[in-house]
Amino acid sequence: MHTRRTHPFRRTAAAVALATALSVTLAACGDDSDGSGAPSGTQTARNGDVFNDADVAFASDMVQHHAQALSMVDLTQGRPLDPQVQQLAEAIRAAQGPEIETMADWLTDWDHEVPETMRDHANAGHDMGGDMSEQMEGMDTDMPGMMSAEEMDELQHASDDEFQDLWLEMMIEHHEGAVEMARAEQEDGEFADAVALAEDIETAQLQEIETMEELLG
Repeated sequence: MHTRRTHPFRRTAAAVALATALSVTLAACGDDSDGSGAPSGTQTARNGDVFNDADVAFASDMVQHHAQALSMVDLTQGRPLDPQVQQLAEAIRAAQGPEIETMADWLTDWDHEVPETMRDHANAGHDMGGDMSEQMEGMDTDMPGMMSAEEMDELQHASDDEFQDLWLEMMIEHHEGAVEMARAEQEDGEFADAVALAEDIETAQLQEIETMEELLG
């Protein structure tokens, strides 16, 4: 990056020129990410984490996305399932619960709000006796793979004969959305731990998609 040289014969002119040059230099440095096509909004948290807007969007959206997957897992309780499907449901619970906590911690460290989820609504008094749509009031369903309130109610009230196949079909769609979100984070994210988690999510959920497709026959 170049700054303009000033002639030494006038100190005042030199000082003005130096101030101008520094201003231009700092502005250019601040605009590097936009000018290069890299992700915008790079920030440093109080704990030293370097992150950007893509990291915040990934964590915020994936917290809600994972929470809905866990609510879908909740709906398997008491249902007659093939052992492989039951094992898959428990694997999803075991993986995604801790990931929600990790991403919520990141958002807190970055001074960003942790979004409300279906799980928060359920814990606030919307018990499993009511419709799942009650837990989704005010929730953002616009992200890839998210089930609508109507779809969640359909799954909740499906007959035992219909439930397993419907659950697998919906979870495949849900996982495909998570893979899309994870790939976007890998492309645009700045925070190394978030990018690594996105890679893990993509790998795990692609494997689970393959398993579920085999279970559907």
